[in-house]
Amino acid sequence: MPQCVLLNADYTFLNVVNWKRAMCLITKGKVQVLKHSEKIIRTAEGIVIKIPAVMRLMKLIRTLYINRVPFSKKNVLIRDGFKCAYCGSHYGKLTIDHITPRSRGGKTTFENCVSSCRSCNNKKGGKTPSEARMYIKVKVYQPTIAEFLRLKVRKLGINEVLKDFGIY
Repeated sequence: MPQCVLLNADYTFLNVVNWKRAMCLITKGKVQVLKHSEKIIRTAEGIVIKIPAVMRLMKLIRTLYINRVPFSKKNVLIRDGFKCAYCGSHYGKLTIDHITPRSRGGKTTFENCVSSCRSCNNKKGGKTPSEARMYIKVKVYQPTIAEFLRLKVRKLGINEVLKDFGIY
């Protein structure tokens, strides 16, 4: 299913929408098409319509930017690249491991949590990584909203399209 990049009126990245939603926005006159893709749709009446690749909203939507990315298991896994912070494997189910164990007063924050496979998490147990002779292979930090947007754009594979417009 083709995806269309949706930009705000000031050319900032908003989201990616499917082609059906894009066609609805076009017919309502809410967007301006900046670039068409190579894909087309043929209607029953024989009308050929090009699917848009990049669209810009006509009216600016005010986006509220929070200062920090909210803590969640999913956000920790995204930050760590869906890999175990200790062994680097990306197979199996990943869990969240506290660097300083909660039993020793460790907090549940981005600076104290990493993704871990079950075997590494069980091996570490209630110890610190140095006590368990395990070393963290990822950078442990509080991610920003801009970093998460860049990761999302890279994952969707639309970096080149946005670079053409001078956005990223």
